[in-house]
Amino acid sequence: MENSLKELVLEFSRTAFNEYLPHLSIDCVVFGYNAANMKILLVKLKDQELWSLPGGYIQKEEDINQAAKRILTDRTGAHDIYLQQFSVFADANRSQDFFKEYDEGLWNKQRFISLGFYALADYEKVNPVTDVFSSTCKWTDINELPNMMMDHRTILDQALLNLRKELNYKPIGYNLLPDEFTMPELQRLYEIILNKKLNRGNFYRKMIGYDILDKMDEPRMEGKAHKAPNVYRFNIEKYKNALQNGLKEGW
Repeated sequence: MENSLKELVLEFSRTAFNEYLPHLSIDCVVFGYNAANMKILLVKLKDQELWSLPGGYIQKEEDINQAAKRILTDRTGAHDIYLQQFSVFADANRSQDFFKEYDEGLWNKQRFISLGFYALADYEKVNPVTDVFSSTCKWTDINELPNMMMDHRTILDQALLNLRKELNYKPIGYNLLPDEFTMPELQRLYEIILNKKLNRGNFYRKMIGYDILDKMDEPRMEGKAHKAPNVYRFNIEKYKNALQNGLKEGW
């Protein structure tokens, strides 16, 4: 017979004080892109109806970025995911209601400040993984988000806002799109993130002007040959330089 979530939390609390930094946690907003839709990786804890973001705690000998990468790898099985810390969430009663039935000495019931990270992951390379505390871990369409626990919807909304801001000066797409893609597919990704339609001609001119794309020799054959769209790849060296130094012109 499986242990209940409450039993698992109580067992975790007995050793957590010795293994993890007190009062600090990490919550990750993992963005993926599939079938022209933005996806968010969500977790449902055992015995719970509300959903949550993937998260965890920081080991005492661990750097913050190392902890975030470990949490993501445990949940996705993927490595080399683009990861960006974007905010801190520190309201006094962030988790009060969720742990109201537990004793005051519980590790998880202490006041926690959460470090928010967002990640851009290749949908096809992610294999969502449940852990001992969860019953489900899956991709969810950004337009079909369920009710979420604590302040996790606030964290998610802030991550999306920061991603939109980053589009103004950095290239986005390498970690979300397949290796090869068409310009309309790249434009669709930008439109979803920005939540607005973009002019096709202006988008094409800007993307070409950024000089971060390599055009493939063969177009993608879809129906009539004269309508076959050109196929592109990101030039990795130029893309990384743009990540470091920004773009010449924003959106």
